[in-house]
Amino acid sequence: MFTPPVRRRRRGNPAAARTAVVLTLIGATLTMAPSAQAEPPAAPARPQGACDIYAAGGTPCVAAHSTTRALYATYSGPLYQVRRQSDDAVKDIGIVQPVAKPFADAGGYADAAAQDAFCANTVCLITTLYDQSGKGNHLYQAPPGTFRGPAVGGFDTLPIADMAPITISGHKAYGAYIMPGMGFRNNNATGLAKDDEPEGIYYVIDGTHYDSGCCFDYGNSSTNGRAVGTGTMETTYFGTATAWGRGSGPGPWIMSDMEAGLFSGYNAKQNDADPTIDSWRFLTAVVDGGGGNQWDLRGGNAQQGPLTTFYSGIRPGSLTNSSYYPMHKKGAILLGTGGDNGNGSSGTFYEGVMTSGYPSEATTDAVQANVVAAKYDVQRLGLSRLTTFTPGSTQDVTETFTNTTGSVAVGVKVSLSAPAGWTAVVKGTADRSTTFEQRIAPGESVSVTFTVTAAATTGAGFVSGKAEWTNPTFGGRQSTATTQAVRNVLPVKINEVRYRTSSNATDQFIELYNASASEVDLSNWTLTNTPSQSAPITLATIPAGTRLASGAYYLLGLSSSGLAAPATPGATTINVRSTTGFTVGQQVSIDTGSAAETRTVVGVGTAATAATTLFVPVSTGPWITIPADSTNMPVTSANGFAVGQQIGIDAGNGYEQATVTAVGKAATQTTLSAAAPAGATNIKVTADANMTVGDSLTVDTGGNTEVVTVTAVGTTGANGTGVDLATPLRLAHASGVDVSDPGTGISFSPATSRPHVSGASVQALGGGIVLDSPLAHGHPTGAAVVNPLVTTAGYQGSPAPNQWFGGALSTSAGSIALRDATGAVVVDAIVYGSQQSSSSGNGTITSPELAVMEADQGGGGCIAVVAGSAAGAGRSNARWPNGSDNDSLCHDFITTTVPTPGAANAK
Repeated sequence: MFTPPVRRRRRGNPAAARTAVVLTLIGATLTMAPSAQAEPPAAPARPQGACDIYAAGGTPCVAAHSTTRALYATYSGPLYQVRRQSDDAVKDIGIVQPVAKPFADAGGYADAAAQDAFCANTVCLITTLYDQSGKGNHLYQAPPGTFRGPAVGGFDTLPIADMAPITISGHKAYGAYIMPGMGFRNNNATGLAKDDEPEGIYYVIDGTHYDSGCCFDYGNSSTNGRAVGTGTMETTYFGTATAWGRGSGPGPWIMSDMEAGLFSGYNAKQNDADPTIDSWRFLTAVVDGGGGNQWDLRGGNAQQGPLTTFYSGIRPGSLTNSSYYPMHKKGAILLGTGGDNGNGSSGTFYEGVMTSGYPSEATTDAVQANVVAAKYDVQRLGLSRLTTFTPGSTQDVTETFTNTTGSVAVGVKVSLSAPAGWTAVVKGTADRSTTFEQRIAPGESVSVTFTVTAAATTGAGFVSGKAEWTNPTFGGRQSTATTQAVRNVLPVKINEVRYRTSSNATDQFIELYNASASEVDLSNWTLTNTPSQSAPITLATIPAGTRLASGAYYLLGLSSSGLAAPATPGATTINVRSTTGFTVGQQVSIDTGSAAETRTVVGVGTAATAATTLFVPVSTGPWITIPADSTNMPVTSANGFAVGQQIGIDAGNGYEQATVTAVGKAATQTTLSAAAPAGATNIKVTADANMTVGDSLTVDTGGNTEVVTVTAVGTTGANGTGVDLATPLRLAHASGVDVSDPGTGISFSPATSRPHVSGASVQALGGGIVLDSPLAHGHPTGAAVVNPLVTTAGYQGSPAPNQWFGGALSTSAGSIALRDATGAVVVDAIVYGSQQSSSSGNGTITSPELAVMEADQGGGGCIAVVAGSAAGAGRSNARWPNGSDNDSLCHDFITTTVPTPGAANAK
């Protein structure tokens, strides 16, 4: 454990100071005219922020992000934006302004109450961290890089907005809680240091939330989400990764990510002067460097004391090589990931800045003092974790009030309320609250254990904790509240899942198991599948009248094919994900249960291809929007599209279908292979296969961006003939900067009826299967198409399934959710992914809102490690023993080499 030296400072004489104030006030009173009216009290001035200090030191902020407070005394814009999952509505969360009454408050902290009101009884995500510097360097959902994220289109997922409650200056605020797969980025930033230009960086984070995955960074990065060479990044880092470097002891350590290396000093590996830091709840990490062969690594407890210098010296390895000096920084910004979008990390971010120029040690010391003065502290009211309830069951929950007010709290009353039909009482009593008569000093905590009893009927809701107290300094009753989602469900479990065998990647099944003592009605329950990087689809709706006996199994198998697009009533052609094994004259069933229809195949065309995406211009986007009434769309790949065939655009409520009218070239994301001077009419590029005359190219990023038109396309490389431009370049551009071209894309008819954005699914639906007569009913995407004569695709095991599903599960990562007939209650879920190499994490998290429900995500991501292929029956993820569920995904499921569909699980 690292304990820094503490600077002892002599306090002034507080009694003398008070006497001086009193005398001043008396003098003012004696000179006041008798008829004068007392002026109303003025609100106190907003507190100084870190960026005010940097500016005074001659190194102004060029990026400033925080979810907790303003980093300038004059900043009054939003801190961050949240989006509700229930209706996709968004809200900017701003800053509380100074007030004089009912007691003086200087404000400057986040308006957490606005978030709580907007996000009440639903899940909100943090979508944007606003830049307070005025340069517009906001942080957005990270686009795909070398490593792709688990959200739609390969984007990283977004933090759940209420997972990191704290207090700052005695007021509630929230941090950005990063789980594996999450990240923010701005590849199109302006004003940041490039090459070896000097800069300063710091962030304030949770010193207890980390893992060994790559990489919980904040700072200067590449502009395209790829690893583009040593010395191209400069960031703060915190965690226990050891693949590239480490400090002393077991970690975690503050280090700097300089691309292809995490550094704690000069040496590439261990630096003993960089200590393990395991006792700071709030941590300040500082990395300053550039403008010469020099960089600093500093850290401090964000709640007290000064910064300590762990390293100050020349760049790593610079005595023997040029990998990290001179630097080749690219000037983009990231948070929570590595430069190549390595998104296996965990951490919680509260604030951070980047400066222009190399800050002095005195400046960073003053910034640390400013952070300490902001009074970061733990959440004031918290609840221990509740797991899944069954009807009538009970659990104990501990509610803890921590006095972070800065003053004594008197008469603290702690209560807990539960959803309608539930009860919550102080354990061992019939009381609904407890009042502590003793005075609770600042920093002290009191706890109450409540017994919560679920209703007799299933459902979901929230338990709400509340604490009330009197503050003798200001008078009056004050209060704070906290909530936790709960669910009350019948114990029907996703008991076993097989994703593939070595000989058949579609030999998949999902087994449900009734762990209750009674029969359960599964009528109209649904299974929803969310493959990593894709939108969720309904796998199956269990037919009405289906009842599952106690201890019994319900087996669902992947059908030989399934609908790749909705089939409308009257359709005679269906678009399918596979045509393997289908021949003319065979009978097929479309859908299951009462919706099933049987038809004879009269024509077999092509299957739908794997979906591509609407082009993501990662360096200058990460989004482009194709507006409503469009008939052309830029795509990442044009493979599989054919004139006259159907195209599927987007998913869910945004889904549209059209007919392809022309197939053009896919988009290009490339780089300059040689520097291009201002005035040039030819540029050298690394890739140009999809470029055509007339295309518009976006060259470079940030303030150096310009758009040019192609007049001729030659050969690639620094020595190639390059691409000719219609007009000369206005600016000079360095070798390696980004170049994007949306291409000529896919044209279609009719025009889109709604807008679509980068990353949306775009799928060539193929020629499909022609049926002998029109369909009587409509059938959704993912509905099973069953051909009993196909023996090479889909589930091939024994016993036969109770029901078929048509949408294939991802074999690498995703989630499956079982919902009741209302669709509003998740009965059970599995979130799975591949084991990360060199990491304590279990893989990126496809559906964070499900993962949080099914497991504590306080470490490196608790999800089920996907069972890979194996000879014979393969492997599966199985609960052991049957139905075992402690709401801990990484422990509830084992990998078994003996899959047992429809029977008791085996190890």
